[in-house]
Amino acid sequence: MNEHLKVLIRIILAGLILFLASCINIEGYAKIILFLIPFFIVGYDVLTDALRNIFSKERELFDEKFLMSIASIGALCLGEYVEASAVMILYQTGELFQDYASERSRKNIIALMDLRPEYANVELNGKLEKVKPEDVHEGSIIVVRAGERIPIDGVIVEGHSNIDTSALTGESIPKNVAEEEAIMSGCINLSGVLRIKTTCEFKNSSVSKILALIENASDRKSHTERFITRFAKVYTPVVCISALALAVIPSLIYPSDFTVWFYRAITFLVISCPCALVISIPLAFFAAVGGAGRRGILVKGSNFIETLSKASCVLFDKTGTLTRGVFEVVAVHPEVIDENELLHLAAHVERYSTHPAAEALRRAYPNEADNCIIESAEEIAGYGVKAKVNGETVCVGSSKLMDMMNVEWHPCTRSSGTIVHVSIGNNYAGHVVISDIVKPASKSAIESLKSQNVNRIIMLTGDRKETAEDIAASIGIHEVYSELLPADKVQKVEDVIRDGECAVFVGDGINDAPVITRANVGIAMGALGSDAAVESADVVLTDDDPLKVSDAISISRKAMRIAKENIIFSIGIKVLCLAMSSIGYADMWLAVFADVGVMILAVMNSLRSMFAYKKDRAI
Repeated sequence: MNEHLKVLIRIILAGLILFLASCINIEGYAKIILFLIPFFIVGYDVLTDALRNIFSKERELFDEKFLMSIASIGALCLGEYVEASAVMILYQTGELFQDYASERSRKNIIALMDLRPEYANVELNGKLEKVKPEDVHEGSIIVVRAGERIPIDGVIVEGHSNIDTSALTGESIPKNVAEEEAIMSGCINLSGVLRIKTTCEFKNSSVSKILALIENASDRKSHTERFITRFAKVYTPVVCISALALAVIPSLIYPSDFTVWFYRAITFLVISCPCALVISIPLAFFAAVGGAGRRGILVKGSNFIETLSKASCVLFDKTGTLTRGVFEVVAVHPEVIDENELLHLAAHVERYSTHPAAEALRRAYPNEADNCIIESAEEIAGYGVKAKVNGETVCVGSSKLMDMMNVEWHPCTRSSGTIVHVSIGNNYAGHVVISDIVKPASKSAIESLKSQNVNRIIMLTGDRKETAEDIAASIGIHEVYSELLPADKVQKVEDVIRDGECAVFVGDGINDAPVITRANVGIAMGALGSDAAVESADVVLTDDDPLKVSDAISISRKAMRIAKENIIFSIGIKVLCLAMSSIGYADMWLAVFADVGVMILAVMNSLRSMFAYKKDRAI
């Protein structure tokens, strides 16, 4: 039997006995004993915890259990047996409801925690052996059958199937995968048998990174949560002293009215209990983090929920963020050599680069079997690559690299796209034109951010001005900074922050770690494969959908609205009821509403954070 059911049974049993005791006409000690039975059935754990806190250095003395214990015992002393038991019953009902609400929001986290695979099928000597994912080495061949969870990131070497990625990305439509495609751990294989060559160890896989983010998210509290915690530590002792003063001072002046003032004091204590604030505010953030995680938006802590809600400027990297980052060679314009030789040199020099443009060049010239000898290859960040090819210096990169090498380069006037210039020695050999593809959701993402009153949307890129402006205009961005080095991007973010804006930077996470770190909130998109991104980003999107940036902002703003509503409502009701109590216009039943009733309403309001994301993206 779980704890929630046990508490519910105690509440129902205590309620029935209290009702029967109220109906039976008995007097004296028998009446007292009969009323004490439901009181202790429902309240023994509250009383023992309060007593334990008094003698414990590690626990808070002035918490809600202490207040409830003093108030209910005071009511017993005054002969208010029904009210004493009712206070405990309703308090436990509120606690049960709060636990249930926390459990609901925690289920989103637990669902993500269930991503952890239990085993991996490793192929050894033609047989399959089940081993722990932690024991699988990089480069091993694992087999994933239909219905099994993919344990480690890898590349499919045999088979094709549909996989369920919903736990990672929030996307409900299965994804079709085939040979040579990369695949992330945590997904579920729905149909065929897949043979996968692992590309990392389990500790570096996507699922491990997600689990680490989830486990650490609760450690980073928002300013609002920290304020509420500090507020409660000061507030609760103050109201205890105030209640004591309310019972003692008037009684010294009017000794005959001691019972009246003592009743007002214990009513004051019940009203003053800060349950609604202490419980509902963290719950609003916790529910938001869980709800966002369910949609593939991994937030590292509630402090980032609060900061993200203030976003006034969003800065996007271009390649891999607003565009697919899949470049294609669309034109080759040689000057001193033929087209094939120009493409051949560019592809060979860029052989060791990880830049998307380099991959496009290698795809356009896949033949590696020639007599080229590549030596001293050096990648210059933001410029390009310099290498010796058959003993002669060849440079491949941007116009800035050509300027650095004192090579007179020529602009492209025939094609639009990213221009990759090539020089041989001090002579300009020509250029290759590469084009990127804009993501289908990019334009909708920009429109959605504008509808959320994000004042500035900026695109930062190392690409040339003409290409950057064309792409920005096509998706509705009017502020563009092009031909930037990584340090230049950091400077632009710092300029925005210096202007008083709350800057959110969104990058693909591979080359953007310094900028992601510098922004008020750094978002890494589709970057679970990048250690630098996961380490530096405050929010990690598990797929490449730029619309989820606006979803993240919507979720954070709703969470903050809910937290503020709870603060205003809870404090407002308590101040009103405390004033009424001190002048005798509030009894214990109103006190219970001011405590338990307000707490239940605030907790119900907090749960709305969990449902801030809608399928139509309307908040």
